[in-house]
Amino acid sequence: MKRINKRALIAFLSMWFIVTTAWAQQVSRPNIIFFLVDDLGWNDLSLPISGNVTANNKKYHTPHIEQLAKEGIVFTDAYTAPVCTPTRVSLITGVNAARHHVTNWTSPQKDRYTDAADEQFDPPEWNINGFSPEPGIAKTFVGTPLPAVLRDHGYFTIHVGKAHWGPRGTPSSSPNNVGFIVNIAGHAAGHPQSYLPEEEYGNIPGKGSFQSVPDLEPYYQTDVFLTDALTREALKAIEYPVSRKQPFFLNLGHYAVHTPIMGDKKYLQKYLDAGLDSVEARYASLVEGVDKSVGDILAYLKQKNIEKNTVFIFTSDNGGLSLAPPRGGESFTHNLPLRVGKGSVYEGGIRVPLIVKYDGVVKQGTVSKNYVIAEDIFPTLLEIAGIRNAKVIQKVDGKSFVPSLRNAAVTDTNRVLIWHYPNKWRNPDGPGINYHSALRKDNWKLVYNQRTGERYLYDLRQDIGETTDVSGKYPAVAKSLSALLGQTLAEYNALMPVDKKTGRQLAYPE
Repeated sequence: MKRINKRALIAFLSMWFIVTTAWAQQVSRPNIIFFLVDDLGWNDLSLPISGNVTANNKKYHTPHIEQLAKEGIVFTDAYTAPVCTPTRVSLITGVNAARHHVTNWTSPQKDRYTDAADEQFDPPEWNINGFSPEPGIAKTFVGTPLPAVLRDHGYFTIHVGKAHWGPRGTPSSSPNNVGFIVNIAGHAAGHPQSYLPEEEYGNIPGKGSFQSVPDLEPYYQTDVFLTDALTREALKAIEYPVSRKQPFFLNLGHYAVHTPIMGDKKYLQKYLDAGLDSVEARYASLVEGVDKSVGDILAYLKQKNIEKNTVFIFTSDNGGLSLAPPRGGESFTHNLPLRVGKGSVYEGGIRVPLIVKYDGVVKQGTVSKNYVIAEDIFPTLLEIAGIRNAKVIQKVDGKSFVPSLRNAAVTDTNRVLIWHYPNKWRNPDGPGINYHSALRKDNWKLVYNQRTGERYLYDLRQDIGETTDVSGKYPAVAKSLSALLGQTLAEYNALMPVDKKTGRQLAYPE
């Protein structure tokens, strides 16, 4: 028997260790799909997130999202900012809007305030140019973006659909500049000019605008609705990393269900037949188109045998639009039992659906009542990707909710969440809309009116619809939470609206 060469054996074992370790790391790093819907309300599904079927749930048909919930975990108390760009910046930076100062939606044009005019206040000097991955861009929040971190740790990063992190002429108007290797249809605008292929998604020569959706020329003059076109492009894009067995991060940001409310002909008639008015029937068809997108992606994952190694996260960027018009019916009823809708710090404007499918980690068909917020996505996805101590330049406010994925019973009742909107979204004011802040701790929710200084206290355990102010019954709680809100805003160096009479920013609460 030949004597084994010890050096050769050591070299072989070392190489074997390196190869097998690299392989183990590769297979243990799951693919991540972050499926973000625009303006989808907490109750805009046939899935009853509240646990009780409501009249709104009965309007919609979303069987694939229901299946996703059966195979994953539903968060009943998931939150965002009241409008889109603040949420989107929080998602990719892990920073609360009060701290990153992108407190309102950004214009597709640089250096433009989007605040409506007001007799009492001027807007603060908020970051009207959104997020920037690099310094030196005026009126931006500078940070290290999530997709860049994932890319630098071996993920193939893909963006498809709405981006809306900053205006044209700034780095973040292109997803390629924030860490995405592939970008399809993402740019500076916050909504599509058109969902219709016969209108070329807004690109007909002489009729285009800042909202014209780019990169979808193969679908012009076909029968492919915008939501379907984005889904098809997303599936094409992930073919490359799948073929190479490289982990991928797909950020699929649908333009649906944002205005303009256009009907998807595949689904529209059945909602008209069900008795919905023409606007709400078109809206319901947009919702069902999103559901089909979920189904198409899940089917692809099964076909490619990568379902078990892919984390699927489904959510929305803010509460559902509830202004009529452009919605049908009566304003502020579309998100019931939640109060109000998009633009408001009441629950209808900030509570959103959140469903996570994570095979091998999440127990199927579970529900978590842990309250989480948009900036939590940043540390959560880094933990899922196995990235520890990532080098980022911003202070991350978010907290990973992976413990709740592993055990749905895990909650943090001492955690404080805040919302801050020192801007004017629209005229006239509505409940919790324009110049409001809010704070949640455990089941207590404090709403603060910046215009009047009034504060309102709600017990969400007993009153999810925020119908009864109990600040008079619990004055010590109201005062304590108001002081905590003021302290947190001060810690974040939060902006306040400017009083036109004095030329100064308002003081913080308490």
